[in-house]
Amino acid sequence: MSDIVISVENLTKEYRIGTISHRTFQRDLQSWWARVRGREDPNLPVDGGRRKKLEQFADENGIIHALKDVSFEVKQGEVLGIIGKNGAGKSTLLKILSRVTAPTSGCVKIKGRIGSLLEVGTGFHPELTGRENIYMNGAILGMKKREIDRKLDEIIDFSGVEQFIDTPVKRYSSGMYVRLAFAVAAHLDPEILVVDEVLAVGDAEFQKKCLGKMGDVSRKEGRTVLFVSHNMAAVRSLCGRCILLKAGRIADEAPTEKVIETYMHLNDTEIKNDLREMTDRTGTKDVVFSAFHIESKGKTGISSVFTGDDTEFVFILENRSKKKRTVDLGFSLHSSLEERLFVLYSSYQDRSFPIDAEAELMVRCLVRDLALSPGSVWVRGRLLADGIESDCPQEPMGVFSILPGDFYRTGRAMSGDIGALAMVRGEWSSDSRG
Repeated sequence: MSDIVISVENLTKEYRIGTISHRTFQRDLQSWWARVRGREDPNLPVDGGRRKKLEQFADENGIIHALKDVSFEVKQGEVLGIIGKNGAGKSTLLKILSRVTAPTSGCVKIKGRIGSLLEVGTGFHPELTGRENIYMNGAILGMKKREIDRKLDEIIDFSGVEQFIDTPVKRYSSGMYVRLAFAVAAHLDPEILVVDEVLAVGDAEFQKKCLGKMGDVSRKEGRTVLFVSHNMAAVRSLCGRCILLKAGRIADEAPTEKVIETYMHLNDTEIKNDLREMTDRTGTKDVVFSAFHIESKGKTGISSVFTGDDTEFVFILENRSKKKRTVDLGFSLHSSLEERLFVLYSSYQDRSFPIDAEAELMVRCLVRDLALSPGSVWVRGRLLADGIESDCPQEPMGVFSILPGDFYRTGRAMSGDIGALAMVRGEWSSDSRG
């Protein structure tokens, strides 16, 4: 007897740009006739900016492929991770598997009941109490009342919302929603548990509790889990195999460590050291990061250093305002799993940097004996100008690799994991470029 519980073959999901329904038959007919004749839709909004933005992702027929020719299988008891950037098609895939939406083409075969946790409040009726919603969700899964009765106390205890279990869920916070929703999904005996990034809403303690529960339902109860997350540490600890989605297609399917490595290098190629065109950033923008690179052993703009090397982090700042500013520069290093290794501000060492109006400034921070384990490292930054956040790019400003080196000065390369330092001391200097 086959142990395959999910089989996906050539799955495709398409969306057509434009309004599907104008709420009147006459306007729908006008739009359809204009499309047939190859003319502009007369019912489009005057502001077509959003449509133009979407068109860059569409093909010549105005169709966006959220998923295209996706095929894979999942065995009973397996924990499958699904990772990828925002917009890669992860949530669309889970919605199709959960029968929330239908595919455009392809075949999906599922053996067993699915319990889904796709977004906050999914499957809950806001006017019903927490207790009533537990029974409603159980009924949707096809469970009898006596089966739910046996699980009720366990669900309430796991969720941690026993004080409010008889309160309408519309009064719950997003964290309470998630707690109860996960408890219901995990305890009502679905053969397949589907969990999207929604766990990010919960606190760290509850996330740890949820990850433990998902591991238990797989290893001890033989149930299948599909897990979508941007938390690579959680994916690595929970999933034995991963699928990497890119632009609606499977870019890699392999054991978790290999797929995560592919995913991180996928991001590496998109990080540019010239930061002037980076648009996703917060702050007043009076003083901004315009470029970044690292230096070591006299080499500039390198992409890798050895463990234990003196490493200099070099930032070019641009004052876009018409007056002189005083800057506090901070940066942090993150592992490929998005774990923060350390954070360092110049103000920690009583250093700040004046920058003239409409001028540039080069700021350097020398970190002696870089004590980090081998692997890919991301660099994030933040600027305070006169005590107010001026620039904080939301994407990494740079990436470099740490290679095994002679950290202990023994004449041989380091072996094993030395861990990461929580605090470092830097030597700061500046060079006016205005």
